Amino acid sequence: MEIKVLGSGCPSCMKLEKNVKEALKSLGKEAIVEKVTEYDDIASYGVMSTPALVVDGKVLFSGKVPNSKKLIEMLK
Repeated sequence: MEIKVLGSGCPSCMKLEKNVKEALKSLGKEAIVEKVTEYDDIASYGVMSTPALVVDGKVLFSGKVPNSKKLIEMLK
């Protein structure tokens, strides 16, 4: 599983990264969580608001920070 957190490094982006890692741990899954901070790279996904989450090349959401429970449902 390839996971990317798109964002500038703001507090919301850091919170999303933390929540993703907690969700993965709860699921017993291992994945590399990559941070993407360059504007051109973020824009290449068609994302206009951050933070955003990309799993295996697909944008799951942008502009919000779901809690760990919601992320567990998305990452199952």
